[in-house]
Amino acid sequence: MGEPRVGIIMGSKSDLPTMEKAGAVLKDAGVGFEIRVMSAHRDPETVADYCKNARLRGLRVIIAGAGLSAALPGVAAAHTDLPVIGVPLSSSLSAAGGLDAILSVVQMPPGVPVASVGLDNPRNAAHLALRILSA
Repeated sequence: MGEPRVGIIMGSKSDLPTMEKAGAVLKDAGVGFEIRVMSAHRDPETVADYCKNARLRGLRVIIAGAGLSAALPGVAAAHTDLPVIGVPLSSSLSAAGGLDAILSVVQMPPGVPVASVGLDNPRNAAHLALRILSA
């Protein structure tokens, strides 16, 4: 598969089983990826450092999954010029059934673009990343 071209990040370790589905799509396509857990709320410096240095490490797309307030995709986009694809994730803690995460991912301020896929759909994020890489 070679060097990682896609970074897959998520806000919580509990999101890993869902977000690994993006890795499976990339693996099937022969595209290298890396997967990490980092929280925009609990460890914002790690997220900023990861995203600021992503291009230097050879990444070309970042897939960011997050639930509840879903801040991770926006924070990632604020710290890189790479395309960021947000994956809103449902949570048992959500009073809105995942709608809160969807709205958080799609309602970015001007100048902080984040693409979004459907709720709990990291596979589509990986397919979009593959299209971005082939463009």
